[in-house]
Amino acid sequence: MPTDLVSANLAMGRVQIALIGCNHRTAPLELRERIAFTPEQALRASDELRLSGTLEEALVLSTCNRSELYGVAPIPNSDVQGVMERLLADFHGLAPAELNGRVYRENNTEAVRHLFRVASGLDSMLLGEAEILGQVREAYGRALEHGSTGPVLNRLFQGALEVGKRVRTETEVGTRPMSVAWAGVKLAEQVFGDLEGHEAVIIGAGAVAEKVVEHLRDRRIGRLVVVNRSRERAEDLARRMGGESADWATLETAMAPADIIVTSVNAEGAITKAMLERVHEAHGGRALFVVDLGVPRNVEPAAASLYNLYLYNIDDLGEIVEQNRKAREAEVPRAESLITEHISKFETWCSSVEALSMTGKLRDRLLKERTALLDERAEELSGLPAEERERILALTAELIERVVQTPSDRLRRTRELRQRLAGIEALRDLFGLDGEDK
Repeated sequence: MPTDLVSANLAMGRVQIALIGCNHRTAPLELRERIAFTPEQALRASDELRLSGTLEEALVLSTCNRSELYGVAPIPNSDVQGVMERLLADFHGLAPAELNGRVYRENNTEAVRHLFRVASGLDSMLLGEAEILGQVREAYGRALEHGSTGPVLNRLFQGALEVGKRVRTETEVGTRPMSVAWAGVKLAEQVFGDLEGHEAVIIGAGAVAEKVVEHLRDRRIGRLVVVNRSRERAEDLARRMGGESADWATLETAMAPADIIVTSVNAEGAITKAMLERVHEAHGGRALFVVDLGVPRNVEPAAASLYNLYLYNIDDLGEIVEQNRKAREAEVPRAESLITEHISKFETWCSSVEALSMTGKLRDRLLKERTALLDERAEELSGLPAEERERILALTAELIERVVQTPSDRLRRTRELRQRLAGIEALRDLFGLDGEDK
């Protein structure tokens, strides 16, 4: 998109940054699954929006919790989001009525704010989640390489990545665990430090157990053994996660070399204090970390009295998660402050581009007026030597540059955005530059 079409005041609608989307707040999983885009589909949808003339720039962000279309309209268009919504429905073979009440729409500054909150993890199902910033980076990288973005979306998404990184490094929005599985693994890290090379036994093969295994694998855990009443399910989870499986009958033997034991099965008291005492002795008395995620509890509570054994149950971890949720929420105002700062930076950039555009238009207007005047006086000037006519052209060109330089310098020196915008609008109105776009 030509930079001289970028508007300083986004709220004035001279250029429209448009957003539509569905997320976990507005649409159930069944609908989100139907409107999800693969990376290839995202680029194809962007092409359709651009080739149809609906958008000058386009980018599709699609994750498990959201599908969002961002774009810059070539001219302000009150129905551009309606067109974007129809494409969303048509692309996925949905009737438009299926999206009724499920799609949110944002324009200009609020669209910018929404993206910055997404990149910062403030709009996620899990407040402060880390994955979304990488997903935004990947979506932008693909769109940039494909050529579907331009100066506005490039600057916008670069700003989103910058503010997302700052929120994660300058606040604690994303630093505290928010699931019992993650909280358990983070506590293990407090006991052992780096988990790489340590051994773990996972008792159970359900969704919670699988989440624990994923977190351990991400931390390069050493040997990992899955034990479950159903050996088939244990083998399936172990195979998918690069671990081993063991028979339920050999549970105590399987636990003997472990540093970390995580249990989540429907078997109250399956692991007794006496069993853990024998495991601990076979383990040489080294630190043993046990997380009981079972309801009812799988581990006999009295085992917590064993020396150098750390036992946490789901209530313990639930309290940690709740404390962390409150701590994360307490950091939201700081994160919002950073977002507001970056919105201001983006708008200041837009105003700088617009100031350059307006002074360029003023120069073009004055050059046209000079050409018209010289054409009108061509007969009077015809008697002058060629050197004199060239000198007149050079002098008038220099005069025009001096005239243009003054408002350009003043706009550049004006730091307060509202004053700069007022100056740009005054320049636009005084010299009638509204219709100068080519």
